[in-house]
Amino acid sequence: MNDKIEGLLNKIQVLEAEVESEIEEQRRRFHYTIKEKRIRFEAAVLQGHRELRTGILRFIRESGFVNVLFSPVIYVQIVPLLLLDLAVSLYQFIIFPVYGIAKVPRDDFIAVDRHHLSYLNGIEKLNCAFCGYANGLLAYSREIAGRSEAYWCPIKHARKMRGRHRRYFDFAEYGDADGFRKKEKETPAIRNA
Repeated sequence: MNDKIEGLLNKIQVLEAEVESEIEEQRRRFHYTIKEKRIRFEAAVLQGHRELRTGILRFIRESGFVNVLFSPVIYVQIVPLLLLDLAVSLYQFIIFPVYGIAKVPRDDFIAVDRHHLSYLNGIEKLNCAFCGYANGLLAYSREIAGRSEAYWCPIKHARKMRGRHRRYFDFAEYGDADGFRKKEKETPAIRNA
């Protein structure tokens, strides 16, 4: 990776740390803490949340016919998501130790915690659980795929790609055969990710 790209990636990491710091400040502003993966709101805030909850019947009535009609199409996606989860988890469990690739911690990506919000009704909690799981699973899967790509085929694509994982920037340039062969001889950095 060239020095300029490495410098830019370092700046991105600094900015991400600033974003995390700002999120932590917002946590204080909304009066909740996280201790040992447990979320705690102050009692007065919790009571205010309960008062803002919309009842399920009212929620359905106000959601509109189209939202109610098409919601089963959304939820049927849980089947391929569960199959993806099973597939990438088994893949990582079996393959990563064989090749010495560091495993991806599931908890770093999948967070299903919005159901603890007392201002959400049952349907909203279900919606939030689905989205948290689906997006977390896709990020978890992407990280597993990214570590695999870094191990077996660290070559950039010829065309511009969106949503690249961080390791991509350290790959050999497309068409750089010498660079690829050098990368092949290096111990993959992914082993100790």
